[in-house]
Parts: sequence; C-alpha cells; structure tokens
Amino acid sequence: MSVVSSLSDERRRSLTSVYDEAVRGKRRRLILFLAVVVGLAILAGWTADVRLLALAENIGRFTSYIGRILPDLSFATFFSDVAAWYWDFGGWLGLLVETLLIAYLGTLLGGLAAFLLCFLAASNLVPNAPLRFAAKRTLEVCRTVPEIVFALLFVIAFGLGPMAGVLAIALHTTGALGKLFAEVVENIDMKPIEGVRAAGGSWVQAIRYAVLPQVLPNFASYALLRFEINVRGASVMGFVGAGGIGQALVTAIRQFYYSDVSAILLLIILTVVAIDLGTERVRHRLIGLQGAH
Repeated sequence: MSVVSSLSDERRRSLTSVYDEAVRGKRRRLILFLAVVVGLAILAGWTADVRLLALAENIGRFTSYIGRILPDLSFATFFSDVAAWYWDFGGWLGLLVETLLIAYLGTLLGGLAAFLLCFLAASNLVPNAPLRFAAKRTLEVCRTVPEIVFALLFVIAFGLGPMAGVLAIALHTTGALGKLFAEVVENIDMKPIEGVRAAGGSWVQAIRYAVLPQVLPNFASYALLRFEINVRGASVMGFVGAGGIGQALVTAIRQFYYSDVSAILLLIILTVVAIDLGTERVRHRLIGLQGAH
C-alpha cells in the first residue's frame, strides 16, 4: 500500500491504464471465445437438424412412453405384481449372463491385443518411426469404428450370435485401451530402462523388468474401466443380432411389450451399477497401491 501511495500521480495513472487495458483485453478474448462456442453450437444444431421447438412439442410423447412402460404395482398385491412383471426372469437372467460373458471375453481379448501393441506405439520405447506409425494407426482404426458397426459386419460375416459381439467389443477395446496403455508407457521414468540396457538387457527384458512394474496398476485400472464400458456396450449388441440381453430388449420394444421393456432395462441398470461399484473399489485400491509406492 505504501509503495502504491508513494507513486507519482502520472505513474499511478499509467499503471492503472495498463491494468485496465489488460482487463479489457481479457474480457474481449472471453467474449470472443464464448461467441465462437455459441456460433459453433448453433452451426452444429442447424447442420444436425436439432429443432428446439420440435423437441418442446414432442417431449410429451417421450414422457407418455415412459409412463406406459412402468408396471402396475399395488401395495396389496406387490409380490404377485412383481412376479407378473418379471414373468420371464430366468430367460432374461440367462441373456444377462451371456451379455456379461460377451463383455468379459471381449475385454480380455482386446486387452491382450492392446497390451502387445501399446509398447510398439510408445515413442520412448520404439525409435523406429514407421513401426510406431503403423502401430498407432492400427489402434486408431480399431477405435474409430463404433462397436455396433463392427458387430453388424461380423454378423454378416459369421452369422447371428454372441461371437460377433465378442469380436466387435474385442476390436474396439484394442484401439481404446491400446491408446491409453501407450500414453501410460510414454510417461514412465526412463532411468530403470537405461539401467537394464546398460547391464546388457534386451528390449524385451527392459519391458519386463523396467516398464511393467511401473505401468501394471494403471493398465489394470484402465482395463476394469473398459470392462464397465463394455458391459453397457454388450447390452445393445443384440440390436443387430450379436447376442445378449439386447436381443430381448429390442424384441420387447418392437412388439410393444411395455412392461417387459422396463423390466429388462431395470435388470441392465442394476447390473451395470453393481459392476460400477465393484470395479470402482478395485480401481481405487490399485491407484492407492500405486500412490503408496
């Protein structure tokens, strides 16, 4: 305060002017940024034919459908109502288990492929640019095509059934996990690798003894997160005939079995929530273990 008060009036006015100009510049940039965001949002909405008036006019249809799929439950006959609501519980449970197995197998196969490819895509491990380029582009292709499109292609190639769903999830998981794994590898401490190589260790031995101890907790954490995502993805594979609970769901939607739709959706939601809670605890434990080291 004493420094400011000791300034001459001219110097104070000069500093105030510079400060005001800096504040105005910040505001101009903020306004320009907001204008660009709003402009792009309007352009995207116009291109995608998003009409707010149509949304407001037809929102009632959505709420009406939600109302129709809800079951009639009364307190006096609650258990018999729930039994009637879940009249095909055994069949749906079997399809749900199939969905979980599709997600599990797809995550396992995709995770193994991602594990092998991520080291070739890491710039700090592979100096050969063409090899790194090929590995990265392969991962990009795998994760660029949506799982449902892969599933449709595999259904055409191999026929209806869970195998198409497993292959679709495995391929997409390879691309998604491979990128995450490669980024983890690129951020490791290089000193242990230099130590192994200085002792005459090969490239494979450097990965085994210097890289894996640093990256495994993150790899496991990302794989569990991917399994959660894949359970949700596997739930809609049945829409294109690739097995799982989605098959029963799309049949119920098409044939207007309203209460069946809500029963299947509730089963899927409860399963996903249970898996989310379980894997979240494991992931936090893995991250905690990594932090402790």
